[in-house]
Amino acid sequence: MGGKDRNPSLWGLIREDITCVFQRDPAARSRWEVATLYPGIHAVSLQRVAHSLWKRGWRYFPRFISYFARWLTNIDIHPGAKIGRRFFIDHGACVVIGETAEIGDDVTLYHGVTLGGVSWNKGKRHPTLGDRVVVGAGAKILGPIELGSDVRVGANSVVVRNVPADKTVVGIPAKVVQRKVARNDNPEGIDLNHHLIPDPVAGAIQCLLDRIRMLEENAGKRGCLHVPEEETGDECNHCDARDLCDDDLLQQVDVQPIYFKKTGNDNNGPTGF
Repeated sequence: MGGKDRNPSLWGLIREDITCVFQRDPAARSRWEVATLYPGIHAVSLQRVAHSLWKRGWRYFPRFISYFARWLTNIDIHPGAKIGRRFFIDHGACVVIGETAEIGDDVTLYHGVTLGGVSWNKGKRHPTLGDRVVVGAGAKILGPIELGSDVRVGANSVVVRNVPADKTVVGIPAKVVQRKVARNDNPEGIDLNHHLIPDPVAGAIQCLLDRIRMLEENAGKRGCLHVPEEETGDECNHCDARDLCDDDLLQQVDVQPIYFKKTGNDNNGPTGF
């Protein structure tokens, strides 16, 4: 937990929440505009009030504040959730944060994010986010898992396992991917370039295309399959992926012999094409 004042007052926390918006949203123009027109600020401010009462043993009134905040902002944050300093919910619509969720400092959530539980047990059942975590729009982080500091979660990902610090996760279920190196121009050191992430599906398809090229090289056949004379038309004219097979796009690959195991009791060794 950073900051000069290790134990700021309630109003100090709210002031920090307002100030941090200027570091993460270039559309923010004035403190008055942020304080009056940003639903994320309203939801977090009301949650901080409700949480202070929750810690004192109050239950109904903090829940009522949470209910009012949801009606006002369309953001549902349980008063029992522990939220760190300089927390920002951008746009805010449809964000849900459960009772036992824990959020570090300088965390940013986009709209549609859920920090949810997967158990009916009353104990710890919601995720814990480290400092400077960025969660993309529509992402779901489920269960009592931990995301380390500086983790980035791609939009619409579903995270169900722990994520080490300084990693990027994408997909359903989310998997760690090698993040693209991007210059971070934010003077506060918060990396909001959560769109600069690789596409693991495209990578898998590319691997399959490379494998097909190698198989074609071994078979002595490249490009479209042979069409019998009695049939008319070009096979590639009916293929939606024709551009992927263009000669200009074919990469030179070092073709190695491909061997297959023989079945049965024949032990004469491997056989190639």
